[in-house]
Parts: sequence; C-alpha cells; structure tokens
Amino acid sequence: MRDAYEKLEALLRSLGVKKTELKIYKLLLEKKRPMRVTEIVDELGISERSVREHVLNLYRKGMLKRELIQQGWLGYTYTAVSPSELLSRIKQNILEKINELEMELREAKN
Repeated sequence: MRDAYEKLEALLRSLGVKKTELKIYKLLLEKKRPMRVTEIVDELGISERSVREHVLNLYRKGMLKRELIQQGWLGYTYTAVSPSELLSRIKQNILEKINELEMELREAKN
C-alpha cells in the first residue's frame, strides 16, 4: 500500500501539487479526522497564512472537503478526500479535458 501512496504522490507532484500541499494532504489522511487550520499549523509548524493558502488550493483542487463549524465562532474543518476518490476525480478531469480538446480540434478541422 505504501508503494501506491508514493505513486499517487508522484502523480500529484507531476500535476503541480506543491510540496507543502502534499504535506497537508498527507497529514489529514493520516489523522483521519477533521482538522482546523490552527491544528494543521501546530502539527506542521508552518505559518498560518501559508497553511490557509495551501488548504484553500487543496480544497479548490478537490483534494479536501470542508465543513462549516460554529462553536462561538465560525470556521471550517478540513478532511482529506480518500486516495481512491482523488484518483477517480483526477481521471474524470483529464478525460473531460481530452474530450473538450478533441471537439475543438474537430471543429478547427472543418
């Protein structure tokens, strides 16, 4: 299984996922529970601003799920999307882009 995670990590790096983003994704996978940005900061020793930026990027890429929480304040907790779900999303995204490109090339040909 470890080999599969290393291959997934290599794939994600080839798709432009940053080293720190991979650390955050891996941490959330290992913890298997929702975490707040401040908890991620404490675990990884990275600045809060940096963690917020990377978490937002991961969320936009579909690698994280978030849940709004209200405990006297509003905020989000984040969890990692499972590796199999992530791989499925990547595959679907690539296939959609290939199909779009094929259509554009056909239209340009005519």
